[in-house]
Amino acid sequence: MLMQQYILVVDDDEHIAQLVQINLERAGYRVQTAPNGAAALDQVALEKPGLVILDVMMPQMSGFETLKKLKANPEVNHIPVIMLTVRSSETDTADAWKIGVDAYLYKPFEPSELLAFVKRFLPELPQHC
Repeated sequence: MLMQQYILVVDDDEHIAQLVQINLERAGYRVQTAPNGAAALDQVALEKPGLVILDVMMPQMSGFETLKKLKANPEVNHIPVIMLTVRSSETDTADAWKIGVDAYLYKPFEPSELLAFVKRFLPELPQHC
């Protein structure tokens, strides 16, 4: 039996995390949330997600540091990461690409745009009538 991969949403803003979670769950994905990078790394160690959606500015560990740790770990470095952040400078974007981010989206965002990126990285879910 094929187990449904889940998406890990990492954001210290509970409202943003809930907004992303609700929209992805409506599209049929299983979603977990983490409030910071350290908690995200713990969650990834417990159950590897199919995709990580990661904020940049968070307490304890920034999204950039979390991304570095994910991409440096051979057990999880294949997991696609979408950065979803208000940090929109060329330097921030370039740094994320250098570290190995798979997509970079700016807040505020359109849920449909985020979902389009998610579908690029995770296989289509079967539609239930």
